[in-house]
This record gives sequence, structure tokens and C-alpha cells, in this order.
Amino acid sequence: MTLEEARIRAPDLVGGYWVNSEPLNIAHLRGKAVLIDFWDYTCVNCIRTLPYVTEWHRRYSGFGLVVAGVHAPEFSFAKELDGVKRALESFGIEYPVVMDNGHSIWQAYANRYWPAKYLVDKEGYIRYYHFGEGGYAETERAIQMLLREINPNIALPDLMPPVRGSDAPGAVCYRVTPELYLGYQRGRPGNPTGLVPKQSAAYRDPGMHAEGYFYLDGEWRADEEHVMKPAGSQGDSRLSLRYTAKEVNLVMNPLLGRACRLRLLLDGEPPPANHAGEHVRFEEGAAFVEVDGPRMYGLVNGPDIGSHELTLVTSDGGLAMYAFTFVSCVVPDEAAG
Repeated sequence: MTLEEARIRAPDLVGGYWVNSEPLNIAHLRGKAVLIDFWDYTCVNCIRTLPYVTEWHRRYSGFGLVVAGVHAPEFSFAKELDGVKRALESFGIEYPVVMDNGHSIWQAYANRYWPAKYLVDKEGYIRYYHFGEGGYAETERAIQMLLREINPNIALPDLMPPVRGSDAPGAVCYRVTPELYLGYQRGRPGNPTGLVPKQSAAYRDPGMHAEGYFYLDGEWRADEEHVMKPAGSQGDSRLSLRYTAKEVNLVMNPLLGRACRLRLLLDGEPPPANHAGEHVRFEEGAAFVEVDGPRMYGLVNGPDIGSHELTLVTSDGGLAMYAFTFVSCVVPDEAAG
């Protein structure tokens, strides 16, 4: 959204730790256009926007654009410097990033969304903002507008093409299962007993599953942000849910510092290869995800929107699960062609 008439000064980027650069100061960036991107490395919507942000940095930094990433963590483990550094390397982020662990910059901008983008003009005023995914061409046009205000004779490239077919005109986005948190603070357990906070407990799956809830079976420990297979517990622990979506992702963390293995069942069977998410591997007919660090893992990526039953099985203590996210956008055959 543009802010042509309002004159809102951009708050400064203070209160965080700058990971890969000297601190940026909005006042010192007068004469530049500044793109501020609020993100979190576990957020699926943020991850899907990053190819555009990194390309805008590559395209326009030589023309007067400064990109500043504000990493505002949703989960406590995402406050750790090593995890953010790994994320910068994994996503190819070379522009400056500040860790806003106390959400002080987030609050200064009165922000409420992951991701959120704010464009600041050469005089330090916010001129445009966009929340969530999408609007990539609109955002790039706004970047170019602010750069032309700096230099009216500038020769800029054409707008970048869509990174994914689901970003292009003609793609259809459906209403799908909403984000599903797993800790006792925000979680929606379907077990009749609910969750037992901060201690190991044996759960029994009732067998009948409603969409929008998760169901535990076996031994689990529920904490504020996650459910975890307890260290030293015996046998398999299972988590099941019904969902409607094209893709399913899950934020996980091996809290004991060693990799954990997670087995997947889709409608009671190993998922077909054309339904396997980015991090799924097959071994002797079984589908596994190797959870070797804190991040979002792609579990399911079907060819179309569908309603399914997903069951996750692990025997590895320390495997913590935080939140499921579901992706809805598909490219119809006529649009894909």
C-alpha cells in the first residue's frame, strides 16, 4: 500500500544485534531508498518471499536501494545467533540483517505480520508497505518509483518474472487448514485429556480426528511452544492430524543436539513420491525426515489441494515440534500451459 499523502517518519532500526554489518541508521541513509523486511527463518511465508528480496538487493543496491532484514523471532530458539547465521547462508542473504530478539524494532513500526515490508524514501518517510506474500510486482514498482525520485534519468531493469508458477497471474489460492501450533500456550490438541504442561505424559489417540486439531499417542512432553518426544522414553510416539492443503510444513528442533529421525505416513501409508515434501527421503519403502537443526521442514507437497490424514512417528528423544503451516496456492492446468 502506498502512503502518498501521509508523512510518516520511518523509526530507526535500534535495539537489536546486527549480524553481518555495522548498524544501519535511517537518518544516515537520507538520499537512499530503504526496504525494511521483517521476517523469521522458520516462517513459510517469509521463506517464500526471500527469493524476491535477495534479487531486489542484487538488482538495485547499485542504484541506491538499501535492504535491511529485521529478524523478529516467533520461537525462542530463533533468538540464537548461530541459527540466524545458518539461515543467512542457506537463503543466500547478503544484505544487512538485525536480530530483533526483543521485538523493539517490530514495536517501533507497530508491525503485526511475518513477513512485512516497508519502503522508506530518500527523505526518511515511509511511502509503501506490504504484509504477507504476494504483491511482488507492485513492490518492485514502488522500489523503482523511489529510485527514480533519487535520479529521474536512471535506467532500471524490467520487473523480475515470478519465481514460482503460483506467484503468476492465473494461480488460485484456496482456503486451507489454518496454522496449527503445538505447545500448550497456543496449541489445539484433539485428545480429550488435553495437554499436561511441563511434564512427560502418556497420551492415547482417540481414533476419530477433526480437522484443525492434532492428536498425540505415546509419550510426549508439552511445553509452552512445542511438544517433544521425552529423552529416555521408550517406543514410538505419534502425532496425527487431518488437513486440507497442497503443502504441509512443520517447524522442528532436535533439542538434545543430535539429529532425530521422523517417519511419515499419509493416509496410513508412506506418501507417494509426488506428494513428498522438500525434506522427505525414502528408504526401504518408508518415508523419513532427518531433523538435524532448528528450522521449517517440508513434509508434504501434493500435486493439488487435497484432504488427508498425516501421521508422524518418532522414537528419538529430544525431537521438538512447534507449528504446522499449510500452503494453498496452485497453478491450474490452463495457467501452467
